[in-house]
Amino acid sequence: MPGTVRAAVADDLAAIEHIVRTAYAPWVRSIGVRPAPLDSDYAELISRGVVFVHGDDEPNGVIVLVPEEDVLLIENVAVRPDRQGEGIGRTLLAFAEVTALRGGHLAMRLFTHSEMAGNVGLYEALGYEVTGHEPLNRGHLVHLRKDLHPS
Repeated sequence: MPGTVRAAVADDLAAIEHIVRTAYAPWVRSIGVRPAPLDSDYAELISRGVVFVHGDDEPNGVIVLVPEEDVLLIENVAVRPDRQGEGIGRTLLAFAEVTALRGGHLAMRLFTHSEMAGNVGLYEALGYEVTGHEPLNRGHLVHLRKDLHPS
């Protein structure tokens, strides 16, 4: 898979916002609610150093990694719709694992909407386990966690 994962810079802001907007657009229609990543302040997140992009020139995928006390939170992972299915999301999630271990975190966590069943299946296939459900006005959030084992 060509492309690298790197820390996002201010010049990536428009591309990141476009990736997130277009990647989540189908979910807005199907689940009837606006996923939280659509309302994130990506300029602020970039300035905090928690946004990473996949792509050598123009970003085609984005992941937001927020260190917590004992885990690394994957706050968002999104891939340009025209590049989905190429393994970019898996590459970003593998990068998150390396980042977590380098930061001394032995686990990662994330959450997704229950209606995004394909996402839940992908995360489970990658070793994440469902740890809980949180009711929403429509559907619920599925919380997932993956324990990491340093090699």
